[in-house]
Order: sequence, then structure tokens, then C-alpha cells
Amino acid sequence: MPRCMSNWDEAATHLKNAQRILVIGCSGSGKSTLSRQLSEQFGLPHLAMDREFFWLPGWRLRPRQEMLALISKAAAGERWIMDGTSPKTLPLRLPRTHVVIWMRPPRWVSLRGVLWRWFARWKKTRPDMADDCPEKIDLDFLRYIWNFERRDAVEIEAQLAGHANLPVLVLKSHAETALLLAKIRRGD
Repeated sequence: MPRCMSNWDEAATHLKNAQRILVIGCSGSGKSTLSRQLSEQFGLPHLAMDREFFWLPGWRLRPRQEMLALISKAAAGERWIMDGTSPKTLPLRLPRTHVVIWMRPPRWVSLRGVLWRWFARWKKTRPDMADDCPEKIDLDFLRYIWNFERRDAVEIEAQLAGHANLPVLVLKSHAETALLLAKIRRGD
């Protein structure tokens, strides 16, 4: 298993010194919001995987080989914060990552986050999505969220296990995220 950070001081120190931060977790868990905040705090370029790699305008999926080439090129960069889970692309990103933040709230929190995002951005495209991709929800997407811990989290844990020295911070609630951000902003 990777080295999970055990306290806020250790996590804040690692994040302040990191040049490449990977934020992963279920849809609706708060990955993009946290990534934007950390990007502003640390001056790191924010790479939203949905916007930068996966989607083309009009909800067209980017061809796989092109997507993988873009992810590899971005991961080779010196400084970034990248938000997006995609377990199959972790082998491209984990070797270059200094710190992983895994947003891991209960599934009802992620479901609420997705429903709130859909309601708040009805017929609009969110900033971390490709142009002309208005917010949408369907039954398959809701199933993905419901089954994330049982299916995707297992694969993520297996991928992280191959990087035993990589610091991983697991955030299980929005309150923990707020505590971390407050500690970083205070600088203690």
C-alpha cells in the first residue's frame, strides 16, 4: 500500500513542497473544486482531465491514442495539479506525481455533489469540461457513482500499491477538505 499521510501537518508540508499533485476520486466528490483552490494557492497549472484530455466539444470522446499521448505529455511537465481519476491512466501519471489526494467521501456525498452540479449548471458547461458539453446526468452515470467504491476504488488501490513511497492523503468529507485548506492558508 502507498504511504498514507497520518496528520494535517504532514499533508500540508508535502503539498507545499509538491510540484505535481494528483487529485482523484469519484465524480461529485469535490476533485475539481479542490484542484482549482490548490492551483490558486500554489500557482500550479490546473489540468482538468475531462477538459484537457477526455472530451471534445459536443460530448465527443477524444480518440484513445490521442488522449493517452496528451496525458503522457502533460504528466512529463514539471509543474501541475491534475484532477481526474481514470484508473487505466494512472500508470502514466503516478510515476511523475509527488502527492496524491484521494477524495473519498461516502457515496451519498458524491451523488449529492453531482445532482447539485447538474441543478446549478443546468444547460451550461462547467469550467473543467470541454466546450459545448452542458452538464448532464443519466442512469449509467448514477450507477457509476453508486458502485465506485466497489469497482474503481479496488483498481485505484492496486495501482497505488505499486508506488509504496508516494504520499497519499485520503479526504473523507468536505469538512476534512476545509481543514486542510485552512491549514495550508495559515501556513502552520
